[in-house]
Amino acid sequence: MKYAKAIPQDTVEQTGRSFTDLGLVADVVRVLKEAGFAHPTPIQADAIPAALEGRDVIGLAQTGSGKTAAFCLPLIQRLRGAGEIRALILSPTREIALQTKGLLALFEKPLGLHTACLIGGVPIGPQIRDLKQGAEIVVATPGRLLDHAERGTARLGEVEALVLDEADHMLDLGFLPQIQRVIQYLPEKRQNLLFSATMPEPIERLVRRIMHDPLTVDLRPENRTAAGIEHRLYLVHRDDMKKCLLALVNEEPGSMLIFLPRKIDAEWAHRQLELEGHPVDRMHGDRSQRQRVEALEGLREGEHRVLIATDIAARGIDLPMVRHVINFGMPDTVEDYVHRAGRTARGSATGIVSTIGTWRDKALVKRVEEAIGEEIPRCTAPGVKPYKELKAAKKKTRRRRML
Repeated sequence: MKYAKAIPQDTVEQTGRSFTDLGLVADVVRVLKEAGFAHPTPIQADAIPAALEGRDVIGLAQTGSGKTAAFCLPLIQRLRGAGEIRALILSPTREIALQTKGLLALFEKPLGLHTACLIGGVPIGPQIRDLKQGAEIVVATPGRLLDHAERGTARLGEVEALVLDEADHMLDLGFLPQIQRVIQYLPEKRQNLLFSATMPEPIERLVRRIMHDPLTVDLRPENRTAAGIEHRLYLVHRDDMKKCLLALVNEEPGSMLIFLPRKIDAEWAHRQLELEGHPVDRMHGDRSQRQRVEALEGLREGEHRVLIATDIAARGIDLPMVRHVINFGMPDTVEDYVHRAGRTARGSATGIVSTIGTWRDKALVKRVEEAIGEEIPRCTAPGVKPYKELKAAKKKTRRRRML
């Protein structure tokens, strides 16, 4: 299995503290330094000391803030060498699980750490082998983990720490019943770590049920998207949407992530851009797991500059090289817009989010503008006629002449 590589924190806001200050031991700090992690980010600096003490922690921070290391590092230090599953990390998507596994993999050989990644879409045999070799930390998607638990290949009775990663996204995908089933396999006495970008009401209910006196680290910004994002809106007639997309790809030279609503749309865009000579790949639900990982790694390594994706790439995936995110059509919700936008301007970097929409999207555009705290500039693409918005005229009031 090919895992996504751990991304150094060069573009992420960092504190002036050291990882040693947080209570991490020398051999863990040494691996971090060799991997390019110099100083902890704010979420790491606030969450790691409490997690090392075994305390329940709720970590709320925007995408790209370093949440993965904030929960992985305490688990690595506290639970390695156990010889059986002591920590369980639940992830909403295969890509996020593989990315977390990539960070854990940095510590396997230097520290003798044993881990396993349990996801669907790949053969189950190698996962069973990893579990038999004594994985102390398991990262998994809920469905495949339950498969292993029911087979008896993943024994969860000694788990000391449960992590719910990207918890809001797990609820969006309808994983709450599966999470509840997983919890039934776990000991009641355990540490619980929950990390999320938002705190909707279903998560608050889950927190009240499973967590004990948690420390809440809330570093969410007042505005919903990163400060370094330049938002652009291209309102066009529906028949001109494809023409607008091609014009933007031709106009912008940097690395680009394009979101399309359906798998068939992603295949169309991939064929069209490939015919025009653009280095491009795509990822969606009909692609194999290996193809999806290779598409992500190809963008990271510069093998192609354009990645076309459905919403499976919208959350939690670190692509710090992405300069430009394009939405082909307005996303379904404000939350979807925020999470897609989070694929660029990671940490202290800057980026552009361009949305191609029609007059039907105006109501959602207004809600997005309220969420991000600014009006999105209306822009035009070369050779594409823009849709002209009709703004409501201000009512004129007659002033009575005072006699």
